Amino acid sequence: MAEFYTVRHGQASFGADDYDKLSPLGWRQARWLGEHWREVGVAFDRILCGDLLRHRETAQGICEGLEMDGSRVRLAPQLNEFDFHSVLQCYGERDPQSVPPPGTGRSEFYRFLKKAMLAWAAGEIHPLERWCDFERRIEDALELIADAPKGSKTLVVSSGGAIAMLVCRVLGGPAETVTRLNLQIKNTAVSRFFIGADGIALHSFNHVPHLEREGRRKFITYS
Repeated sequence: MAEFYTVRHGQASFGADDYDKLSPLGWRQARWLGEHWREVGVAFDRILCGDLLRHRETAQGICEGLEMDGSRVRLAPQLNEFDFHSVLQCYGERDPQSVPPPGTGRSEFYRFLKKAMLAWAAGEIHPLERWCDFERRIEDALELIADAPKGSKTLVVSSGGAIAMLVCRVLGGPAETVTRLNLQIKNTAVSRFFIGADGIALHSFNHVPHLEREGRRKFITYS
């Protein structure tokens, strides 16, 4: 039996001109996770990550914490996040009154994102990547992840939406479950899976052991 761990990227630069890079806290979250794994003796035979900057930086930070050679990271664009800018734009054009005004807080933004994702899944809006294409891309990612030797451990660094879809493809579930999971996944949260003869099984979901320490709980984030 093989196993793999998914990790959502560290806190990105929410509200900045370029979201696709880690904030200073995001770097710390990634290094703390690597340090935690080094302390408890977890090591990886393979590291896969999406090719977005926030994915690569998170993988680099984890490797630094693990004191592991970061050149071993293999880029897998199948693990990239869906283009939420395109999804939001399409939904905003369909329903302009639902668009949050400038300066709106994160809670309003995430409510808008949930509505947009459900409309996308229902085929009511048409961004460049269709919902069925997103599902197929994550299925391709699962095939890549599952192609692992027995007894090996793989680290998978991705984004909330992609990980939520991956969990739903493993467990089975409607599009609404993907949107709900997407909004729950913490930055640098870990989910663990086993790969066996009967397929892939989820062992645990959305844990942040490196942040559930004294003095670090305030650094649990979702963006």
